[in-house]
Amino acid sequence: MRLLKALFGTPGNALVSLLLLAFLGWLGQALLLWGLRAEWRVVGENLPYFFVGQLPKEHLPRVGGFLLFLALALLGWLGSLRVVRVPRPRLLSLLGLLGSLFLLPWPPTLWGGLLLSFLLSGVAMLLAFPLGVALAFGRQARLPVLRLLAIAFIEGVRGVPLVSLLFLAFVTVPLFLPEGVRVPQVVRALVAFTLFAAAYLAENVRGGLQAVPKGQWEAAFSLGLTPFQAVGYVVLPQAIRLVLPAIVGQYIALFKDTSLVALIGILDLMGVARAVLANPQNVGLEREVYLFLALVYLLVSGSFSYLGRLLERGLGLGVR
Repeated sequence: MRLLKALFGTPGNALVSLLLLAFLGWLGQALLLWGLRAEWRVVGENLPYFFVGQLPKEHLPRVGGFLLFLALALLGWLGSLRVVRVPRPRLLSLLGLLGSLFLLPWPPTLWGGLLLSFLLSGVAMLLAFPLGVALAFGRQARLPVLRLLAIAFIEGVRGVPLVSLLFLAFVTVPLFLPEGVRVPQVVRALVAFTLFAAAYLAENVRGGLQAVPKGQWEAAFSLGLTPFQAVGYVVLPQAIRLVLPAIVGQYIALFKDTSLVALIGILDLMGVARAVLANPQNVGLEREVYLFLALVYLLVSGSFSYLGRLLERGLGLGVR
């Protein structure tokens, strides 16, 4: 009843609501008619290619086991944070991590499609977290040299686009390696993503550190804790809790930014789409392919956003 009153409570609201409903109805009908006539075979025939790239078929059970153990690790982690109820969450998380590492497809040159996007964003965020925390504390350090180095790194990385870091890693990394040593392109891209994520994560963590009251430091020292113990047990957990929504948003943005690796010849989800459209049999089917990609990115980003809300609810963020 309240919704109807808000939409049609006044003549002006009613007119605007009717016009918007008519436009949405026309747009929905046009999309439905196009969807019924579209050639979705291009998606169905290449579905495994979209998700795992050029990974051989004999590796598909290994990928399934890897994703299953990764889900168990995530479930155990959520259980340790008391977001969900599971028995022995820490043991479950440890078993999930060990199983996922054991079943991880190797070498990285086999990674592709949506699997590559997950691995690039997840591993980069995992590696960037300790580096970002160290940079956040370095930027607030009393030692001028350490503070200036942290500021130079953060501002230097944040001041250039991610695609420039990707090209830099692709071109310059081989110059610093011994002759005959070749680093896979995926590893070079991972280095660029890690440095990029660490610079932005450092600013998020620094904001959380500034929001922690100074009395928390004093209380920790009064209990006899060392500076490292005060950071690990008192200050850093509160800072991370305060900036958790920003960190979740950064990971979602990083996951979508993995589409840039297609520019350096790596077949992630976007690179696979370009390879599929390069087939003469799929000429003119760009709308079907890119609409499918948009739905995949929307589904994955929405899932991580929902997971972030679960974490906020479990940690009591926004509740007084």
